[in-house]
Amino acid sequence: MERIDSSSNQRIKNWAKLLQKKERDRTGLFLAEGDHLIEEALKAGIVEVILSDHAEDYSFEPRIQVPSHITAKLSGSTSGAHSVAVCRQFSAKPEHWNRILILDGVQDPGNLGTLIRTAVSFGFDAVFCSENTCDFYNEKVIRSTQGALFQIPILREDLAVLVESLQKQGITVIATTLEKAIPLSEMEKPQRAAVILGNEGNGVRHELQEKADLRVRIEMNGFESLNVAVAGGIIMYSLREDAK
Repeated sequence: MERIDSSSNQRIKNWAKLLQKKERDRTGLFLAEGDHLIEEALKAGIVEVILSDHAEDYSFEPRIQVPSHITAKLSGSTSGAHSVAVCRQFSAKPEHWNRILILDGVQDPGNLGTLIRTAVSFGFDAVFCSENTCDFYNEKVIRSTQGALFQIPILREDLAVLVESLQKQGITVIATTLEKAIPLSEMEKPQRAAVILGNEGNGVRHELQEKADLRVRIEMNGFESLNVAVAGGIIMYSLREDAK
């Protein structure tokens, strides 16, 4: 088994650059840290190499034994994870189009990660994001997904073009908004649906609201709106396909 002891090693320096979005975009690689996320990445077949101060814990090759100060250098958190994997960005295309999540300008990594995890949990087929939605491979997003990031196609698209394309395929597009919206409890569940959630501060852009087939709001007492991840969870649960 190979061993690297110096953080000045050029490969270590190159991998450490993956903590930066521009380097992730340039290389198509990212870092996953901790046993659970690495196991999920292994299941998805996207691991390039594992670096660990307990490298014997993994049968995957190539793996490299490194001291803890190197895993700390490659870690984007203070979790103290003893293993880090260099992974290829997950690039699967949607195979089914019955349930789709559309995110318009979601900025908080924790919200994005939670929404991705929820989409997987409730059987959604894909997540489409606007160009100004935060980076999928931000370390906070990856941790929040708990590995769901490797189980569902996540793509960036021009959402106005996407909405029109989905409608041509017979998919009902639902925008979440307080303006001219029906209560969620009154919505008839479409056979095929795409739900649009908006930016934490500004909501769904008016352009997309106007294009949507339905506008829906969640009924509540005391407040006008919910955190986007909470609202998304409620709406995705209501749109889930019947459990098999």
